[in-house]
Parts: sequence; C-alpha cells; structure tokens
Amino acid sequence: MIFQLNDELVFPDPSLAEEDGLLAIGGDLSLERLLLAYQNGIFPWFNEDDPILWYSPPERFVLVPKEIKISKSMNQLLRSKKFKVTRNQNFDAVIRSCANSERKGQNGTWINNLMLGAYLNLHKKGFAHSIEVWENDALVGGLYGVLVNRVFCGESMFSKKSNASKTALIWLCQNANIKLIDCQVYTEHLESMGAKLIDRAVFLGQLHQNG
Repeated sequence: MIFQLNDELVFPDPSLAEEDGLLAIGGDLSLERLLLAYQNGIFPWFNEDDPILWYSPPERFVLVPKEIKISKSMNQLLRSKKFKVTRNQNFDAVIRSCANSERKGQNGTWINNLMLGAYLNLHKKGFAHSIEVWENDALVGGLYGVLVNRVFCGESMFSKKSNASKTALIWLCQNANIKLIDCQVYTEHLESMGAKLIDRAVFLGQLHQNG
C-alpha cells in the first residue's frame, strides 16, 4: 500500500512498504521531515518530473566499516598518498559533482534542484556530511550522506579519477567513528568491497541503537 503524505509530520510504518520499497508519496523535503525519514530508515528517491517518493526497501544493502575489503592494489594506492582526503570542506561541490556524474543505465540524475537545496540545508544544520578526495588542489572524488546514531546513510558518490570514490569510502570506514554505512540498494561495486544485504528489521534495529 502506498500512502499519501500531507502536512502532518508523520510516516507510516516502514514494514507497510511495497515489494520494491515504495512506502509513501508527497509531503516535502523540509529539514524536520527528512530527519524523521532517516531516523525511521526511509529515504526520498524520485526524478525531476515526479512527485516526492519515499522508500524503505525490505532488504537493506549495508557495509560494516570493519568488514570493508581493500584490494592489494588499493592498499598500494593509499600508501602512495596520491590523494588527500578531507571531511566537510566542500559539501556543495561534492553534491553537485554527484548530480553531474553520468550513471550507467540512467538518463539524467535524481539529484535535482529540490534535492540539492534540501541536502545543502541538512549540511548547514550539521546533519549531512561530505568526504572530499583531492589530487593536488583538484576535487577528484567524494561522497555525501546523512548521519543518524553512528549510521552513515550514504546518498551518492562520484569519481573523476580512478579509485577516488573508493578512497573516500575507505576513509569513511577507517576514520569517521561510525558503526554502519547504509548503501540503500545493491550494487556489484559495493558488494566487492564487502557490502551485504540485511533484513529491514535488522537494519532498523541497528539504526535505533545509540552508541
């Protein structure tokens, strides 16, 4: 069953979502609604001409930081210090680079102007964070997401140089003091780095644990 949201700041139980994870439609991307969504394992995902769609998949694709798989060649790259990594130094550039990155099998981006404004506001208020990867003074990769109870809800990443986004993800696992990364939906790339599918109820249990 798909629920129609109104001005009331409330979401239905995530377990009521459709098989594809679609839970609700409508509402807005206000700071309060977005925080409530993430605190309940729900995220917005919609195209430019669509209404706002809210998802909570029956299985969640997650990465436990201590279980990340780093290849020998990737370890060599990290030791070479080719890239410099920073946190929250240029959130605006990271999210815009993610929006402008071409995705295989996708026509355009779901990071539209409405989403840009909403997540820039989340960052301004201290809830959304970015990891930047630099080669010399050029931004060549990065990722961004929302932090809830030491669970990093990853939204998107980009890479202009080979392995730049992997570098950002590894840095996040090793330096950000988080217990879980929510990758939302399955990709082969992240599976190769150790991500796995878990039941929604298990994910929500992790999300609601403090510390």
